[in-house]
Amino acid sequence: MRLDNKVALVTGAASGFGKGIAETFAREGARVAVVDINAEAARQAAALISNKAIAVRCDVSQHADVDASVKATVDAFGRIDILVNNAGMSHVRRPMLEVEEAEFDRLMAVNLKSIFLFAHAVVPLMRKQKSGVIINIGSTAGIRPRPGLTWYNASKGAVNLVSKSMAAELAGDGIRVCAIAPVMAETPLLPTFMGGDSPELRAQFKSTVPLGRFATIQDVANATLFLASDEASFLTGNVLEVDGGRCV
Repeated sequence: MRLDNKVALVTGAASGFGKGIAETFAREGARVAVVDINAEAARQAAALISNKAIAVRCDVSQHADVDASVKATVDAFGRIDILVNNAGMSHVRRPMLEVEEAEFDRLMAVNLKSIFLFAHAVVPLMRKQKSGVIINIGSTAGIRPRPGLTWYNASKGAVNLVSKSMAAELAGDGIRVCAIAPVMAETPLLPTFMGGDSPELRAQFKSTVPLGRFATIQDVANATLFLASDEASFLTGNVLEVDGGRCV
């Protein structure tokens, strides 16, 4: 068991990457807080994991919700060893000036402010333990951006960079911080990224990936598991591209 006796809090864990990460962590021995804005979906996901998981409803852009989710996790399991900031959103792929201010503000709040809020809530706990792992889900969009996703690209570029900066600042506390940068995957956000869904669009986007396919949820979960485990104990500040060669 690679995460035996560890406690993980995973945001956006009711679907997509987050659900895959939560399930994989639980299989490897972790107790998991399945944190999501969709309370019913979080309960269903946690039920699949059984007694190794709790469901917590949380809007990751809201300070009170974030603090409450951390408290619920500590009340249930006693500590937090691993934080995965996975919750994210995107605007529909379209020209940058067609994205409204309110949509931009929500995008930045969910993708970036959430990391700020969870850092304030979790880092003090990890400092007391003198250990912890924080993994932020960034994107290849923040490394090799595509037209039509400008503001999403900016948010994920910030996630990739803040992960490096957090790593440098928190290393002395025994806290490792890394990021995962996935290429597009078969998640509920895929049509949003592509600006629609059709065999032609799928073929077009797959053609930009040297290995010739989208990422899978398990690809990302496996990479996150590695970074969270003791096997990665000398890794911090890394942005791990899970992209089939897209960023080469």
